[in-house]
Amino acid sequence: MFTGLVEELGVIKSVIPRGKGAKIAVSAGKIVDSISIGDSININGACQTVVELGSGFFSVDSVEETVKKTTLGNLKPGNYVNLELALKANSRLGGHFVLGHVDTTGEIIEINKLTLSYFLRVKYPVEFSNYLIPVGSIAIDGISLTLAEVDKYSFAVAVIPHTWEMTNLKFKKIGDKVNLEFDMLGKYVAKMLGKDKGSAITEEWLKQAGF
Repeated sequence: MFTGLVEELGVIKSVIPRGKGAKIAVSAGKIVDSISIGDSININGACQTVVELGSGFFSVDSVEETVKKTTLGNLKPGNYVNLELALKANSRLGGHFVLGHVDTTGEIIEINKLTLSYFLRVKYPVEFSNYLIPVGSIAIDGISLTLAEVDKYSFAVAVIPHTWEMTNLKFKKIGDKVNLEFDMLGKYVAKMLGKDKGSAITEEWLKQAGF
């Protein structure tokens, strides 16, 4: 589990195809000194397992499902990626609960620099609209952010300068794809209410339940 607070920007060292998956090597500084083989690490929002450690780099095996559902399969040497180590039980929870299980990808459709922040709008698949609420949480490429605006096809976030400079957002441009993980609490609530497959709460249901 993670918090969505990026600890370091890594640089893709190599991407070696393995069937429909890939072995990805990432150059990093401080994080490499804190991980061991078998540790979990969040790369652009996707939870991966460290399988190799070297001088100033680590490698992960991205399986077919990860490559299919995320942007990791499109990474190229020289690309910057957001890195976060797994949450410790005695750590502060500064962002929100992030599992590193990417739900889908979105497309950046607007980037505006404002006086005190950056305004970012992302288009997302409409079938995920039940998981988004204004001032709710979302992870974009593993970054914990707060939803400022939500409509059926897109959402917007306000990004403070510190987050902008400390993450790969500063390298993004309109049309870029990003990994999205919706708030897990919202997903569980939607599941219990049946809203992931059309709302199960109807007038008839309420009558049968005694309301």
